[in-house]
Amino acid sequence: MPLIQAVDRALRILDLFDEYETELKITDISERMQLHKSTVHSLLKTLQHHHYIEQNPENGKYRLGMKLFERGNLVIRHLDIRSVSKKHLIDLSIKTGNTVHLVILDGKEGIYIDKVEETSGTVLYSRIGRRVPIHSSAVGKALVAFKSEKELKELLRGYVYKRHTANTIASEEEFLQELERVRSNGYALDREENEPGITCVAVPVRDHSGNVIAAISISQPSAKVDDLVLNTEIRLLQSAAEQISREMGYVQHGHLSV
Repeated sequence: MPLIQAVDRALRILDLFDEYETELKITDISERMQLHKSTVHSLLKTLQHHHYIEQNPENGKYRLGMKLFERGNLVIRHLDIRSVSKKHLIDLSIKTGNTVHLVILDGKEGIYIDKVEETSGTVLYSRIGRRVPIHSSAVGKALVAFKSEKELKELLRGYVYKRHTANTIASEEEFLQELERVRSNGYALDREENEPGITCVAVPVRDHSGNVIAAISISQPSAKVDDLVLNTEIRLLQSAAEQISREMGYVQHGHLSV
């Protein structure tokens, strides 16, 4: 199916902005899009007219507009998994004193759709709407470990194993071995693979058909983690995942095989 060029370009402009590049000059956008400034200017004015882009009056730079926030909230509100999980995330955070996340798979990345933060705010990298690599995160591993061989092969075609720390998995062979451990153990770990000094543990959540639709995780400073703490958190996560899955219509046959 052919793409509509103007729409494609407009959406690509929106994708240039992230938590690191919150504002961009028109020359920056023009260079990154490899388009003439006059073309970029027309696209920006159209996006600005519909409030998807706004211009900072102080420096003239462009940034994402409030319409995206409005539309994003509409999507979030309609994610049943988020409303079902909320009370369980709060309970987990209270019981462990740590930050708890709810993540879904979007393409080849996880995306945070909810977060209950512990009071010290130690875990800084996560925020609702931010994406996370599947190979370096506990939630990512939990989201993809239970896919069929065919699904996994398709998902990992062309995947780039970017290193974030010295502990990050750097090859498909390593990743597949790690996913086998996740399936065997029933939980996934990230031991400072995504962010130095942070350890995460995650388990999958299933829907009525038994498919993994999300993952919940606990993140904390690595200095706080020992075997006793980890085992306790795994049990709490698995219990919460069982309850959320049940509320999403999953019928257990004995213990939930996560």
